[in-house]
Amino acid sequence: MAEPDVIVIGAGVVGLSAAIAAVGRGLSVTVLDREGPAAGASAGNAGAFAFTDILPLASPGILRKAPKWLLDPLGPLTVPPAYALKIAPWMFRFWRACQPGRVAHSTAAQTALMDLSKAELEPFLNETGTASMLRKEGNLQVYEGEAEFKASLAGWKAREDHGIEFHHLDAAAMSGIQPGLAARFTHGTFTPGWYSIADPKLYTLALADHFRTIGGKVQRAEVTALRPVDGGVDVLTTDGEIQRAAQVVLSAGAFSHRIARTIGESIPLETERGYNTTLPAGAFDLRTQITFGGHGFVVTRLSTGIRVGGAVELGGLDLPPNFHRSEAMLKKAQGFLPGLKPEGGVQWMGFRPSLPDSLPAIGRAVATPRVVYAFGHGHLGLTQSAGTARIVADLLTGRQPAIDIASFSPQRF
Repeated sequence: MAEPDVIVIGAGVVGLSAAIAAVGRGLSVTVLDREGPAAGASAGNAGAFAFTDILPLASPGILRKAPKWLLDPLGPLTVPPAYALKIAPWMFRFWRACQPGRVAHSTAAQTALMDLSKAELEPFLNETGTASMLRKEGNLQVYEGEAEFKASLAGWKAREDHGIEFHHLDAAAMSGIQPGLAARFTHGTFTPGWYSIADPKLYTLALADHFRTIGGKVQRAEVTALRPVDGGVDVLTTDGEIQRAAQVVLSAGAFSHRIARTIGESIPLETERGYNTTLPAGAFDLRTQITFGGHGFVVTRLSTGIRVGGAVELGGLDLPPNFHRSEAMLKKAQGFLPGLKPEGGVQWMGFRPSLPDSLPAIGRAVATPRVVYAFGHGHLGLTQSAGTARIVADLLTGRQPAIDIASFSPQRF
């Protein structure tokens, strides 16, 4: 069997998007994944193209909220006691990334990648035959009282400075966009430029189907190591097979750092374990995605149901799921949306790959320029998938990337 020009490790939305972009540049591509397409975070995310979400999780605001949140094991941000010592070095880097100068730098870099991703998205959807899955229904961020609303204004000023459209609303105006909110939500902000996808799992599976139709190959295999060789890279798997390609794209989500370690690179990737419950489609008359920022979760309308989920549990890859977190969010959602029907839900937990400064790792490996990293997008993998694919295709074909990627250097830590 002929060696492919490129092996992409990871069949999530970022990996498959990059693979499709590479085929578009005339390269032969094989995708390897331990479970197959859309098996990880690409299956259960909130389905949002959150182009207005330019502010990093690492910020002074999160430092103010974190102590209160961390005291609540079912709250928006938690670290399980069994994982606290292991994550301490990452948390220190996260704390450093919260300094104002670093936040400004991360915001500017995030904005550039968001702008590129938004520009690339619809051409990419048209190319892959998935344009009918795009929804432009906006996002409504809601606040409990004047104080919470005023605390958000600095973040909206930062978005305004970057040209993002939004509209502050009172309770009456909010009900015109989304009826059925509890009276406790007195203020809101609507961002019309926030898009979503009909269903993230179905979208990712559609990308896999398109990739196959244009000549790509998808193979189920768990990659254990990379090994640079003359003229290429060997990819080792658990079944003992060795595959070789001229170039490799490492886009294995939350497992990427383990593979990068095999070529001598230590990248501080951690796992934002996200939880949700997907209710039947008739559970609520949802007309836009709603963000309950003070509680760390969203409610999203998908073609397959109503998804209630979010929050951040920094708990690594090996601890068992704590589905009490899904239950806690659903219970809150019942209070926030009194008409919500909570019956018939399906719970889910997934691993969102996160770096301390909230920016992904996009760039070449130190050991060999033949390995390109594209991982660590946190909760923005779907959002930034088309833009990341463009950059990866540029790197694979020796072109200058469409934006300056220095801020996304895998070696910045």
